[in-house]
Amino acid sequence: MVTTQPILPALLELNRKDIPYRTFQHSGSVKSLTQAAVERRQLPEQVVRSILFRLAKDEFCLALVAGPAQIDWRKLRKHFNQSRLTMAAPDEVLRITGYIPGAVSPFGLPAPVPVIADPNVFKPDEISLGSGQRGLAIIIKTSDLMHALGEIEIFDLLG
Repeated sequence: MVTTQPILPALLELNRKDIPYRTFQHSGSVKSLTQAAVERRQLPEQVVRSILFRLAKDEFCLALVAGPAQIDWRKLRKHFNQSRLTMAAPDEVLRITGYIPGAVSPFGLPAPVPVIADPNVFKPDEISLGSGQRGLAIIIKTSDLMHALGEIEIFDLLG
């Protein structure tokens, strides 16, 4: 039996931009970032999380963070000149990104969302990130990731 590659918005965007990547299909459910890294034969720092933040009522930002590192909320609030911001609720994540939490990709979003990234995302030669489907990761060289993302803000998000 032949299996076919799912046609996901993130993959369609990368294909349209002619960005090289490959996918990795996990054999079962992924319970942790460490498990994802081991199965992908990567270090935890090579697994990039895409986290959606609500800055105001209908204003959002997608933050890319490498590995298990924690975002410094104070730095994030200061950067956006906000006294308060929150992580988006699961229903907001789906509505804004088109993806379920845990599978969010910065590619193939239904509408533009500002993307910010911690510089550590770009330190390894290759990273993996969400594809839009749980259990399926995009593996991409960081130079290609940078090219695919285009103009984004890169600044220290960590504590």
